[in-house]
Amino acid sequence: MNLPVTEADVHAYVDGRLPAARAAEVAAYLAERPEEAARVRAYAAQNDAMHRLFDPVLGEPVPAPMAAATTPQRNRHWQWQALAAGLAIALVSGGAGWGLRGAANGQSLARMEQQAPAYQQAAWSGLAHQAAIAHAVYSPDVRRPVEIRADQEDQLVTWLSKRMGSKIRPPHLGKLGYELIGGRLLPGASGPVAQFMYHDGAGQRLTLYVSTEQARNKDTGFRFAKEGDVNVFYWIDGKFGYALSAGVDKGELARVASAVYEQLEGPV
Repeated sequence: MNLPVTEADVHAYVDGRLPAARAAEVAAYLAERPEEAARVRAYAAQNDAMHRLFDPVLGEPVPAPMAAATTPQRNRHWQWQALAAGLAIALVSGGAGWGLRGAANGQSLARMEQQAPAYQQAAWSGLAHQAAIAHAVYSPDVRRPVEIRADQEDQLVTWLSKRMGSKIRPPHLGKLGYELIGGRLLPGASGPVAQFMYHDGAGQRLTLYVSTEQARNKDTGFRFAKEGDVNVFYWIDGKFGYALSAGVDKGELARVASAVYEQLEGPV
């Protein structure tokens, strides 16, 4: 008797990773379930779209100036390529099990966290959760969404860098249609946290949450979380943890997350 078809089987089928016999069983299962088959076709289309978007980045040769640069800088280039791939995975993972709490499809983050060290569990869930809360609390504020506004950016940078103990500067996202409103200092679990806020021409607000509480976490992949109406892309880079939060759709947030990471050449 055939084994029950699980969600893991479905995603392995989409990725072409099942043995031929099991793939045939999954295909027969889908043939009897049009709605499931439609969902699988959507996953396959997402995979194709992500390959078209990110494969050229992964296959790019190292530019001549970078090839002549120092080893850390070359490593940084390859790290960006790896993160681009991770972002692609996170972007299509709404049905592949990277959502926070209550994922309807795929492996939940809770299950992945059970396989990770305790400090990584805390970093994964805590960073995204706290960033989403901070976004939900401050982004609707009309009168005082930030402590120091963008027209005092130098003062903002000096103040936050001093309080965080590291140089920290907000990425510039004007080319993507998001202008800096300003920033504020927030309390973290074991120290200060910075939040930068942006908005677009329609008033949609986006926040970048920067923490230095992830020093022990060596996992640098992009991850996606959803807290209520807030979508979050988050990642670890050195001792910094970054979480980009907004009410925009996952694809738009991924586009901005890519641009943010590209500007963060080492410690900001």
